[in-house]
Amino acid sequence: MEQIYTFGSYLKNKFGCKVYKVGINISGFTCPNIDGTVAKGGCTFCENDSFSASTGQTQELKGFYLNLNSKTNPNLDKQLKQLEMQFNAISKRQREEYGAEKFIVYFQSFTNTYAPFETLKALYEKALSFDNVVGLSIGTRSDSITEETLEYLAKLNLTKEIWIEFGIQSVYDETLKKINRGHNSANIKEWILKAKAKGLNVCGHLIFGLPDETQEMMLETAREAYEWGIDSVKYHPLYVVKKTALANDFLRGAFTPITEDIYLHVLIKSLLMKPSNVSVQRVTAGIDDSSLLAPDWCRDKKSQIKKINMALKPLKLKY
Repeated sequence: MEQIYTFGSYLKNKFGCKVYKVGINISGFTCPNIDGTVAKGGCTFCENDSFSASTGQTQELKGFYLNLNSKTNPNLDKQLKQLEMQFNAISKRQREEYGAEKFIVYFQSFTNTYAPFETLKALYEKALSFDNVVGLSIGTRSDSITEETLEYLAKLNLTKEIWIEFGIQSVYDETLKKINRGHNSANIKEWILKAKAKGLNVCGHLIFGLPDETQEMMLETAREAYEWGIDSVKYHPLYVVKKTALANDFLRGAFTPITEDIYLHVLIKSLLMKPSNVSVQRVTAGIDDSSLLAPDWCRDKKSQIKKINMALKPLKLKY
């Protein structure tokens, strides 16, 4: 059985020990697709409170939001404290439970380059100052990063492990419009190529099961993302949570979620055509609480991984 090349393996090979990502959620960060800059309401599948890290430290700055044009940030000290508290709590647990030795601080929720440059610089540098932190991973959108930030990250990347995670989702503009994404596919390609030209590591997020997409379209998205030179990939099935525009479509019968069989089929084909140097950070996603409306198979992550491995077995592969 050949092990699929995972991000964990990549980090172990590079650093010689267990390296864990510490997911952080900083108050005041939002998205141009939520605040009305490019669209209102966010992507149709996004329940704006659902992407939270593992501590409850993020509500204290409710109502305060930054964007690329914010002139000042009166709450920077509070944000830096939040960052430290979350890092300490989560990294401690990862050390105790999983034997983690080094860490990558993962700015996870919302759009983590969508703030004034000085704020980003302060947060990133603080994160890199923590004990045993070897780098950063920054989740963002291709329409929310500036040349200045890219240049700065490229400098950091000379001595640290710097990753940018872009939500690609689909390469089809009609799909991006349907999910209220707020930018087109050309914009994603442009900024991935810019990040790669500066020597940065790029992780691409792909969603299978988007409205009206065929299996061929899903595979074409994976194919193009690989061609753009991404270094790592996260595959997600589209699931429906309450309080979203997608939930409204689902409840009135206008959206049918992807079946587990089709998801498996597309995922396996995507893995088989993936270049060998592209590491895999995620093969599925889901949520096991009352906010999940459909599909039901997205509730149980263990069962999903088991089925993925069963599908990979005849190909002499495992995840």
